[in-house]
Amino acid sequence: MRLIGLAVIFAVSLILAPLAARAQQAKVPRIGFLSSASAEPFAPFVGAFRDGLNDAGYTEGRNVTIEFAWAEGRYDRLPALAEALVAQKVAVIVAAGGAVAALAAKAATSAIPIVIAIGDDPVKFGLVSSLGQPKGNITGVTLFIDVLTPKRLELLTDLVPRAPLTMLVNPQNPNAKTEARDASEAAGKTRRGLRILEASNDDQIAAAFATIAAQPGAALIIATDPFFYARHGRIVELAARHSVPTIHFHREFALAGGLISYGATITTEFRTAGLYTGRLLSGEKPSNLPIVQPSKFELVINMKTAKAFGLTIPQTILLRADEVIQ
Repeated sequence: MRLIGLAVIFAVSLILAPLAARAQQAKVPRIGFLSSASAEPFAPFVGAFRDGLNDAGYTEGRNVTIEFAWAEGRYDRLPALAEALVAQKVAVIVAAGGAVAALAAKAATSAIPIVIAIGDDPVKFGLVSSLGQPKGNITGVTLFIDVLTPKRLELLTDLVPRAPLTMLVNPQNPNAKTEARDASEAAGKTRRGLRILEASNDDQIAAAFATIAAQPGAALIIATDPFFYARHGRIVELAARHSVPTIHFHREFALAGGLISYGATITTEFRTAGLYTGRLLSGEKPSNLPIVQPSKFELVINMKTAKAFGLTIPQTILLRADEVIQ
């Protein structure tokens, strides 16, 4: 009888074990990570995001899962990707890679909490009512990379004072027009014109550089855009090939051989986005979490590239640099 009893207990445990496992799995929340960019170039930022999640007590594969949705530079795909995440009933949506991703997430849901990690001003795009009191279902981090565009133009003009100025923008980005306008106004204050070129695919980027190179001595400012960041190696290569002094919005460009960059650290901010996501998973409300602003802006100069271009970096710029690559 005892053996029969043990056999019954063993049989019942075999039946209940999968049910218990499924019940446990059902309790693990899922995060929807929506991005306008691609996985490979965004890997350092995703790593920083995971670090922030860990700080909040959530580890992917243990007590949280992440469903990634990459638009890979095709911004028209974002609305469908956002709607798919909502259909999967994720607990939180992280919208990264510009206001275009955040706007798609907002249009898809007003119920699921959204954590933004964007370079644009969320108030300007109507994502939140204010930085301090965002209200609604959206919180997160803004890098304010775009508002630094006039400052980048100023640095470029200090570096090459007599160069004709050109700006490369992605017309698919909702921020392109306002960023181009701000840059044009900044150039106008110095009584200089600014030519605007557009590119939203690889062929157009190459064509834009060929156009710039046709104007001797021209200099270039790259607009803040995840599509351009994902192609920072290609952009740096074209700038070197055509000898076009270029200022960029993130240090990865300078590390890859770009002349100069000025912008937010980004990895720090993505870690904060991960921490915020964990806090929301733990029950906090997005309306109670203020939008976090950049903790630091970095000026990086690549002296090897400057020498290759035959440029002398003014001492006033060198003294302000956070990093000088020799």
